[in-house]
Amino acid sequence: MLLIVGLGNPGPKYANNRHNIGFMAVDEIVRRHNFAPWKSRFSGMISEGRVGTLRAIALKPMTYMNLSGQSVGEAMRYYKLEPNAVVVLHDELDVLPGRVKTKRGGGAGGHNGLKSIDEHIGRDYLRVRLGIGHPGSRDLVTQYVLSDFAKVEYDWIDTLLPVVSDLAPLLGEGDGQPFTSALALKYRPPELKTPAPSTNN
Repeated sequence: MLLIVGLGNPGPKYANNRHNIGFMAVDEIVRRHNFAPWKSRFSGMISEGRVGTLRAIALKPMTYMNLSGQSVGEAMRYYKLEPNAVVVLHDELDVLPGRVKTKRGGGAGGHNGLKSIDEHIGRDYLRVRLGIGHPGSRDLVTQYVLSDFAKVEYDWIDTLLPVVSDLAPLLGEGDGQPFTSALALKYRPPELKTPAPSTNN
């Protein structure tokens, strides 16, 4: 079994924020793989289904980003899973917009959602790092991640997320390399630089 976690903040105010691309990705997996309807559990929303031959639980913590680990820990313990059965999809400032990298373990890189998960379950889980780019200054990061994607960015979002969803069965294989190799064959990243932060998208 896989526990597939998308990170974000709950509520319509945050729905289209860059910080919420993890929620967007998990929503796409649930839709395209015909998971069961969402229900409230583990301080979050869960949906059950299959990706390929694997049983999977999709989880969106409703605790706000900084407390995401509370929800992930509850679900992992209930299903008696080890951290290596957990996959977390999240926004990544240090990866260019529309690019994707995977990593098992390592540091949180300043991401508060990952910090919280590390505290609750340790670091031995797979991270799918969905690039949103960096605004160029640390002082602009909070404004940038909590602002909506620009309209032009949906050109790559609407292309990338269905491919990530289609390849979700590979997230249960190895340390992410089968997934990233297949993604490289099916998806061409945009030739984009980080967009200037804006609250008027």
